[in-house]
Amino acid sequence: MASVENDDGTVKYGIVGVGMMGREHLINLYHLRSQNVGVVAIADPHVPSQQLAVELAQSFGWHLEVFSGHRELLDSGLCDVVVVSSPNMTHYRILMDIINHPKPHHVLVEKPLCTTVADCKKVVDAARRRTDMLVQVGLEYRYMPPVAKLIEVVKGGAVGQVKMVAIREHRFPFLVKVDNWNRFNANTGGTLVEKCCHFFDLMKLFAGANPVRVMASGAIDVNHKDEVYDGKVPDIIDNAYVIVEFDNGSRGMLDLCMFAEGSKNEQEISVVGDVGKGEAFVPESLVRFGTRVAGRDGVQTLKAEDRRIKYDGLHHGSSYLEHLTFLSAVRAKGEKAPAVDLQDGLISVAIGVAAQLSIEKGQFVTIQEVMDEHYG
Repeated sequence: MASVENDDGTVKYGIVGVGMMGREHLINLYHLRSQNVGVVAIADPHVPSQQLAVELAQSFGWHLEVFSGHRELLDSGLCDVVVVSSPNMTHYRILMDIINHPKPHHVLVEKPLCTTVADCKKVVDAARRRTDMLVQVGLEYRYMPPVAKLIEVVKGGAVGQVKMVAIREHRFPFLVKVDNWNRFNANTGGTLVEKCCHFFDLMKLFAGANPVRVMASGAIDVNHKDEVYDGKVPDIIDNAYVIVEFDNGSRGMLDLCMFAEGSKNEQEISVVGDVGKGEAFVPESLVRFGTRVAGRDGVQTLKAEDRRIKYDGLHHGSSYLEHLTFLSAVRAKGEKAPAVDLQDGLISVAIGVAAQLSIEKGQFVTIQEVMDEHYG
């Protein structure tokens, strides 16, 4: 495993893609400065994004080398770690260039890993040859304090053998991104890949099993219908129900609505086992759990907090904890695996792709079909 610490002990980061999420990573890394990290370079072809990132870094007292392309950043030799936060459809090419570069760079890539299963598989295969690199996928919802607490409750056996995982996300529409790239399935992989890979990752984690088949129903009912870009109307769905069956007999269900701003919580997660039930609520940051024997009166409620968080940001502190965990793995020099690895990234995309296909076909789609690309 390649050493990342420079003579002064600093781990030097580069960020590829400094739109909204790229700048969010920049802020999180600034709040990690006590861990002896620094952002030294950025790459982005969009000049206004470059300028915003440079201004932000200057306010932190950081000087950034600015590149228009990721290859120039890699060739500069300035960085030990690269954060990939560019648009979804660019991830594959950027990741392959990082993996194939002579200098090893550890990588934190934003979700989704790639927009297609085929591209994810190529990245997974290529990365196997680079034992001198770590690659972690940015499925950071695992780190949101109420979700992390619920994971702890479930993994500790409080609900027994998990049978059902229900996740509701009721939220606002997709935000405006550079050149409106996120309005089209061809760029994002589809809403159930772009947004919901987070939730499919959580389902798999709670179930402790592998997905087998997926059934979904969804549509474009409210959002973006009056928008036109280069003569094209957006084709991303804004609501869906998705059922995921796992190989241990458990099931997951996603209830997604992206025109539900009138919600107290954006995410509500319920995990039911043969002994009890646990729930997490975001952003209320509450966790509830109880057993069948104790009944309603025995349900416990607690406020979930993580005192390590120094910056809440856009995702309730989860991005900060993600960086903290990733940095720990990087500094362990191969003795610690990434907390969310490429296989996790691949499976979360595969479930999303299967769900998108299920909506198109009006029938169950197996994960094997998607992994083998036997569909059409």
